[in-house]
Amino acid sequence: MSYVAPVKDMLFNIQHLANLEQIAQLPGFEDAGLDTAQAVLEESAKFTEGVLAPLNWEGDKNPSSLKDGVVTATPGFKEAFKQFTDGGWQGLQHPTDFGGQGLPKTIGAACGEMVNSANMSFALCPLLSDGAIEALLTAGSDELKATYLENLVSGKWTGTMNLTEPQAGSDLALVRSRAEPQADGTYKVFGTKIYITWGEHDMAENIVHLVLARVSGAPEGVKGISLFVVPKFMVNKDGSLGARNDVHCVSIEHKMGIKASPTAVLQYGDNGGAIGYLVGQENRGLEYMFIMMNAARYGVGVQGIAIAERAYQKAVQFSKDRVQSRPVDGSTPGSAPIIHHPDVRRMLMTMRAYTEGCRALASVAASAYDAAHHHTDAEARKQNQAFYEFMVPLVKGYSTEMSLEVTSLGVQVHGGMGFIEETGAAQYYRDAKILTIYEGTTAIQANDLVGRKTSRDGGQIAKGIAGQVEATEADLLASGSAHALAVAKRLKAARLAFIDVVEFVAGNTKASPNAVFAGSVPYLMLAGNLMAGWQLARSLLVAEKAIAAGDDVAFMQAKITTARFYADHLLSKAGGLRDSIVEGADSVTSLPLDAF
Repeated sequence: MSYVAPVKDMLFNIQHLANLEQIAQLPGFEDAGLDTAQAVLEESAKFTEGVLAPLNWEGDKNPSSLKDGVVTATPGFKEAFKQFTDGGWQGLQHPTDFGGQGLPKTIGAACGEMVNSANMSFALCPLLSDGAIEALLTAGSDELKATYLENLVSGKWTGTMNLTEPQAGSDLALVRSRAEPQADGTYKVFGTKIYITWGEHDMAENIVHLVLARVSGAPEGVKGISLFVVPKFMVNKDGSLGARNDVHCVSIEHKMGIKASPTAVLQYGDNGGAIGYLVGQENRGLEYMFIMMNAARYGVGVQGIAIAERAYQKAVQFSKDRVQSRPVDGSTPGSAPIIHHPDVRRMLMTMRAYTEGCRALASVAASAYDAAHHHTDAEARKQNQAFYEFMVPLVKGYSTEMSLEVTSLGVQVHGGMGFIEETGAAQYYRDAKILTIYEGTTAIQANDLVGRKTSRDGGQIAKGIAGQVEATEADLLASGSAHALAVAKRLKAARLAFIDVVEFVAGNTKASPNAVFAGSVPYLMLAGNLMAGWQLARSLLVAEKAIAAGDDVAFMQAKITTARFYADHLLSKAGGLRDSIVEGADSVTSLPLDAF
């Protein structure tokens, strides 16, 4: 079995949780209603199922290769990328002014999940281009926009993000790449950048590198970093491609997963200096790069959901086909498919609930992003921006950590066959591991949640969101059904645990930073768990009304069952997380360093 896009679940979220019809009333999105969403998602499903998914296993067996400085993509990737760009998928949610389709992120994120489920190595290329486009739209000069955006939006050219250096991983204050101003207003860039996703390949005519470097005489630390556009090929005045720039791929990494995606080491300036163009103002590069990073962090969270969905589908199919052992309840006289066994059902429900909860959370966050950028009311834009920014580290951190658990369970469902590469289950597990690392590790997302998103405002945004959760609890109580009441009980307990932690973080970050940051990742996991559970609770309420109206009863009943499982088995972990954060900090930091 290959991949089948979960279009129905995506449309449910888009309609009932993300409220697309409200988004479609905002300026610029008038044609982006449910009919458009359904048509776009169905076309995306055809492409991802038919073109990208069959190449996924091939990419794992035959990764991108480097020879004489030239990187050749996995066989079939170049042709698939042409189909991807010819279909307009790169520009799906980018402005029409530069050739995009201008659709909301609410729709674009669902299509992005499909591309990643079908073939995550492939999907990384357009994901990085999206980030480069966002940065240039926000901070690029009119000349840079005119030179680069149309070809990036069409996918004729691709984009990259160059932060990391051998001595500078997450600590960008250590960046040493330098940029020397030239008389003509350009810069010559020198240095080495590592871990550059799709930093060299043969799928596009040009590659537009966005590079962090220091201008001569810049201040030390992060305040002295600038951002530059450094194209692989120079662009002539008429838009045609000119000479090769002085940036070259010297190696690509050998990785445990996402093998078809070439992770390049790029060398700048070995032959006199790579020509670069300043983005925005000098020494504000990190600020601009964070535009790319935030876009990429949300995108990586979607990758977690995507790989979890692929692993779940494979595990379900295997569990229906694999015959082993007689059911414990004696319901069949002999050995039966393993899906009859309670523990297999528990694993599959865990995989399903995590994936659907995180998908719903990502969809709601995308809707807030759309409102933050397009709403006519300034206060509404502000509130939606605050909500979206709070959700980004959760979408990235929680969804990727859950993808590791889900893909691991996928291997477990397969038993010994899961440990054999030929079944394919192991690839999803290996691919998923990178998601908790790149674009900022889970701890970095947690630091953001603690510092920028909680302690900075005394926890006010967090408590405001908790108030929205409480309103859903009231709706569940008003429903009065057994499932609604049970979910309300779990949701309330998780919300109160969350509030306790928010108050602990807001009240102790300055006075006892080690105590707070010792529990930063558990805080992120608690917050993500609550927010995903909240969305499934909302799903339950929608499903109850639909069943009462006789609408798609089987699908809606499954929604209720999944929400109930999430509440009973996943939300119920919130109290333990609360205790470890608020009461367990001392045991994290008390062991002397030389005792490790």
